[in-house]
Amino acid sequence: MFRVDPQQAIQGHAAKSAPEGRHLSNYAEAVIALPVERTWSAAVISGVAQVIEAVLLALLGYGIHVAYLGPSDGGFYIPVILATVLLANIVFNAVRSHRIAAYRTTLSQIGRVVGAWATVMILLTVGLFFFKAGDQVSRFWLMTWFVSGAVALMLYRAILRRLVQHWTNEGRLKRRAVIVGGGADAALLIDQIKAGADKDINLLGLFDDRVGERSPDIVSGYHKLGMVADLVEFARRTPVDLVIVSMPLSAEKRVLDMLTQLWVLPVDIRLSAHMSKLKFTEKAYSYVGDVPVLDMADRPISDWNLVFKWVFDKIVAITALVLLSPVMLATAIAIKLESRGPVFFVQNRHGFNNETIRIYKFRSMRTDMLDQTASKLVTKDDPRVTRVGKFIRRTSIDELPQLFNVLKGELSIVGPRPHAPQAKAENQLYYEAVEGYFARHRVKPGMTGWAQVNGWRGETDTIDKIMQRVNHDLYYIEHWSILFDLYIVVMTPISLLSKNENAY
Repeated sequence: MFRVDPQQAIQGHAAKSAPEGRHLSNYAEAVIALPVERTWSAAVISGVAQVIEAVLLALLGYGIHVAYLGPSDGGFYIPVILATVLLANIVFNAVRSHRIAAYRTTLSQIGRVVGAWATVMILLTVGLFFFKAGDQVSRFWLMTWFVSGAVALMLYRAILRRLVQHWTNEGRLKRRAVIVGGGADAALLIDQIKAGADKDINLLGLFDDRVGERSPDIVSGYHKLGMVADLVEFARRTPVDLVIVSMPLSAEKRVLDMLTQLWVLPVDIRLSAHMSKLKFTEKAYSYVGDVPVLDMADRPISDWNLVFKWVFDKIVAITALVLLSPVMLATAIAIKLESRGPVFFVQNRHGFNNETIRIYKFRSMRTDMLDQTASKLVTKDDPRVTRVGKFIRRTSIDELPQLFNVLKGELSIVGPRPHAPQAKAENQLYYEAVEGYFARHRVKPGMTGWAQVNGWRGETDTIDKIMQRVNHDLYYIEHWSILFDLYIVVMTPISLLSKNENAY
């Protein structure tokens, strides 16, 4: 997979990312105004498929145990079966077998799954030997479970493939896609998509920096919607799932320039190989219909991981609201007793994919000095901040009402902190000061994040400070996992006590 190095991409101070409100062509505005078709979520399909697969393997393992040894000897076998099934799910995801594209394949999918199942069984055998528990497990049961599990997985995946193909033919799994590029290459790509992926792809139009005969305004019936930079604003205003780049591999500079502009988008980016004379091995390609493509970038959090993160957010938010409700009630009373005005402060912030969201905070400033746009950073001994406000800002208690934003689905528990649109460092807007700034919005913003637990919270009065925040945010996006989220949640209260010198 081609990747943009986040560290290199934010070294400049002049952002190439398109700011909010960029003017789009009339054709692009017309596409944005079209109703969005309701299609089935790939994350939900993947999640249900994984649950069914896990239950199938667990029931198979336990059924063989009961048939061979009887139900009375299950005290040791049941935890072994459950641990093995959990490990199998992790390995199946690691080999990328739980994706819609993988479900559509036959030999590739079955090969990955059976190979992964064999790996799981080898790890189980090694684990039993290492913990000296091999004598407690029947070798016949283990071998029978492996063989029958492999057969069951092949049959299950064959059925799953048929179902996914059926849903694809009905148009229930269509991805909204755009093409970057134009001219004859794009025309050939469109023809191939129509021939082999018409049920899978809902093509919206094209974006290309070239003009004139090399890139006409209409290609195979599809309008050119704007320049490549316009695609950032276009994707912010209407759902886009897939970007297909129609450029030759030899045009390295054009491809890299394009990727530098588009890596801020929370979409899958694929480089079409339909015109390339350079051939790779079959494993190097994925496919859009019958069109071979090279994976350049993936959504940071996709498929079943979206469900994991959603469940994590809701569980942590509800638990925190219950446990911290006395603190929140006491804070509300203290704010009311000290100064007149509302308890809560509502402010616009940048959300997922640069959308504007309204977040809740406990009011920490005097009512007549509120700064709705955050155009002036809060500094040490700031006269706008009340006595209660100083305390709740240093301890981040003022952020606790954002738990309601989490329940509404606007924030995550962990993610890049949402910034106000007019926030500045050294009199420059954040997205003007840091190139690639909008890439931090490829995931949903969070109440806490990797930057905060590393001490980069509070005042961002210099470009270096906001660059450090963005650096940490991009590291989090590139290395996301549920365990990483859990670690950040555990470390947040520790960092509040030890690294709050910049919070005013």
